Amino acid sequence: MKTLEYEYDEQSTAADNRSTKKATTSFPGEIIEEILSRLPVKSILRFRSVAKPWLSLISTPSFTKLHFTRATAAHRTALFISAYDFSTGKRHFLSAPHDGGPVTHLMTLDHPCFASIAAQHLNGLVCFTYHTWSSHAHAFLVNPSTHKSSKLPAPGSSMFYLFGFDESRNEHKILSIRKLFKPPAVEIMILSMTNYSWRKIDTEPPAFSWDGYHTKDGVCVNSVVYLMLESYDILAFDFRTEKFSLINTPQDVLARADAV
Repeated sequence: MKTLEYEYDEQSTAADNRSTKKATTSFPGEIIEEILSRLPVKSILRFRSVAKPWLSLISTPSFTKLHFTRATAAHRTALFISAYDFSTGKRHFLSAPHDGGPVTHLMTLDHPCFASIAAQHLNGLVCFTYHTWSSHAHAFLVNPSTHKSSKLPAPGSSMFYLFGFDESRNEHKILSIRKLFKPPAVEIMILSMTNYSWRKIDTEPPAFSWDGYHTKDGVCVNSVVYLMLESYDILAFDFRTEKFSLINTPQDVLARADAV
């Protein structure tokens, strides 16, 4: 069982011994995690500087998931707000309680790519993607609770990324879809947050035009990320089985959509 230690000064009560001696108290890491995971975000931000083991614990994806789950159960979740200030070129992250109250500033990012981006928020983390003039996608991962952001390693000239959470492994994952031309093919890769490395998967996606998708912003529910295509059919990818499926939109729904 891992322990997290801290030191304190204990003054000797003996009259003939006025020297200061140090005592060390150890707590199991599981207890520290239990306590921290039940605190509000602002308190956790302050406790990052208590000790390096605390910072390391708070920065793990598993702690982010645990804190989010307990905040949801205790009805302490808040609205997540992302706002870009064109006058300063900075993007701000804020949160506000559902039932009213003051808005809390979480962090500010100062990077030119954050002006025009797609954002996917999931279980305490935010994945930002942007496209260059050559249509290549790039991705950043941001943890508003720890004020940390990192650019993800690029697997190549990816068309776009889909952000998801694998509940069977309790970790965030990113799906990269890359179109190859010689020979014509589609390359599918997955980035795991545990080792920050890409892994190519051997899966056969459904047959459709990869140039025709309605939006690059996916929605992940129960370990499955969904992407609406230009045909209004829905492409689904299950992070647990690493398989694709295609959900066809009923024709009567399409007819009503065309009539609007």
